[in-house]
Amino acid sequence: MNTAQNTGDALLSLKNISLSFGGVKALTDISFDILKGEIRAIIGPNGAGKSSMLNVINGFYHPQQGEVWFNGSLRGPLKPHEIARQGIARTFQNIALFKGMSTLDNLMTGRITKMNTNIFWQAIWKGKAEKEELEHREKVEHIIDFLEIQAIRKTPVGRLPYGLQKRVELGRALAAESKLLLLDEPMAGMNVEEKEDMCRFVLDVHEEFGTTIALIEHDMGVVMDIADRVVVLDYGKKIGDGYPDDVRADQNVIDAYLGVSHD
Repeated sequence: MNTAQNTGDALLSLKNISLSFGGVKALTDISFDILKGEIRAIIGPNGAGKSSMLNVINGFYHPQQGEVWFNGSLRGPLKPHEIARQGIARTFQNIALFKGMSTLDNLMTGRITKMNTNIFWQAIWKGKAEKEELEHREKVEHIIDFLEIQAIRKTPVGRLPYGLQKRVELGRALAAESKLLLLDEPMAGMNVEEKEDMCRFVLDVHEEFGTTIALIEHDMGVVMDIADRVVVLDYGKKIGDGYPDDVRADQNVIDAYLGVSHD
């Protein structure tokens, strides 16, 4: 799937993003975009700034310099839940599920930004609140079927193996029906079979739901197989950007991954 989406506008544009923590520069003057309908990979060695960039995109961090444009509008310093309502959902490198809750209940939390009834009606679960929850549950049941996790729908996620927890977290992000899905190392720590399953689900999400996806991934084989375009970071700077084959042949990228010293 190594063809970029050349038609359509950018869903997200990052322009000259710089982020520092005290005197430490995490990101320096980085610009790239994510086109509607593409799978965009963000890669780089450890400490390159990849997770910091995802944190900028979904509002955990606010850059000191630069602009974030989403869906055609310049975005201000919004909070993560406000950005989620705009249509950006995320999974995390370290699984962030409610371990004591079932798979179904964890997926239902992904629908929170879609719920409109007030806390009074939710508490008594009558009328509009009951109707709304049943509608949201129907959406969640479709995702459970889609991700083939029917057998664990009532199982507390803390009892699930790592690979299935990753799949549940993907399901919770899907439940938000986002315009942009951010996946932070969705295949980290998985064995070969689990990686193959997750790759298949990511591609199926892209195809069936038409979701635009940005992912961080260390497995270069995975990146080259599923990404339309790749941006490469190293020491908080952009050192490569383009089609997978072009990025793979870029000498700066090769040097970064082989650990060539920086002058």
